[in-house]
Amino acid sequence: MAATVNHRQHRHTGRVFTLETENVTLDNGVTIDIDVVRHPGASAIVPLTGTGDVMMVEQYRHAVGGYIWEIPAGTLDPGETPLTCAKRELIEEAGVSAAEWHKLGEIVPVPGYADERIHIFLAAGLSPAEQHLDADEVLQVHEIPLEDALAMIGRGEIQDAKTLCGLLMTARHRASQT
Repeated sequence: MAATVNHRQHRHTGRVFTLETENVTLDNGVTIDIDVVRHPGASAIVPLTGTGDVMMVEQYRHAVGGYIWEIPAGTLDPGETPLTCAKRELIEEAGVSAAEWHKLGEIVPVPGYADERIHIFLAAGLSPAEQHLDADEVLQVHEIPLEDALAMIGRGEIQDAKTLCGLLMTARHRASQT
């Protein structure tokens, strides 16, 4: 069953998301107000080189106070498919295009307050393309062996949820191919 939405109030429209407060009655009969971030969704890419390296970005994220390790990713444009978004973002952020694409899955990173879904793809058969960073993207691209990236997770050096999931999904996918 699902909660019954009694009414909804728009609070804010930002560049990427909107904020609403919904008054809902839960299945247990309790009625509460819940703040919900409405997000158009995103795609994230694990670009894998022919030698097994992952192209990762070390990107400045103001909300967390510094640079963090991530896989390339971006928000879906209106009417854009997740795969089209992934192809665009890979070129824009990493400066490469891919001949092979495999959807690894989807994640819901913060279901307690947002409806965002991130589609995660594995990209291979990479070739150089012209990087087109957005004005607010401050990042450096690094090639890191997949095993080293997985070790970075264990050491707490990678904390971004989509990156953790993407790298672990890639390791599992590769293991299933052998």
